[in-house]
This record gives sequence, structure tokens and C-alpha cells, in this order.
Amino acid sequence: MQLDRTFAALSDPTRRAILARLASGEATVTQLRALSRISQPAISRHLKVLEEAGLIEARVAGQSRPRVLKAEALTPAREWLEDVRAAFEQNYARLDALLAELQDAPPTQSGDDT
Repeated sequence: MQLDRTFAALSDPTRRAILARLASGEATVTQLRALSRISQPAISRHLKVLEEAGLIEARVAGQSRPRVLKAEALTPAREWLEDVRAAFEQNYARLDALLAELQDAPPTQSGDDT
């Protein structure tokens, strides 16, 4: 379920832009709004999705609540993607071996031998 929330959060380009910005350091809502010129309610909804997915958190700094990236929350998604990549590589290696075997095989004769 957590993996589903992570990928759902990453599915939106605005949320990916927010995460990319937070990768370089914490940012306030005002700073994050400047990324795509969206309304305060819209940015708040995006931040809520990212917080619920566990990808960011708010840090209390006086009256401000800057958001920070929780990079470790991306580990399960990275591991899942690595597993899928490895499976694809194994499949491609088997296909490559089969194609090499077919190229090395003697040509078959077509026609009737009656």
C-alpha cells in the first residue's frame, strides 16, 4: 500500500517538481508555489499528498513550516524498480541467447522432398 501511495504521489509533474526542489534543501510553501505558479489551495493539496505518502514532512520554524524531503521514503520504490529492472535484464539476456542460437543454427531447407 505504501508503494502505491509513493507512485501515486510521483505520478503528478507538479509533485515531482516539488520533490526535485526539496532535494536541494528545505523550502516554504511560498517558495514551492513559485515552481509552477499555482494557487495556495492547489499547492497545499499537492503537499498533503506528498506528506501522506511519507515523502516530505513539515518542520516547525517559528511561524513558518518549511517542508523537507524524506529521501529514505523513496527506498522501497527504488528497490522495487531495481527488481523489475533485473527481471527485464534477465529476460533480455535469454532473448539475446535465443537469437544468437538461431543465428548460429544451420539454415533449414524449404520445399518438398517427395
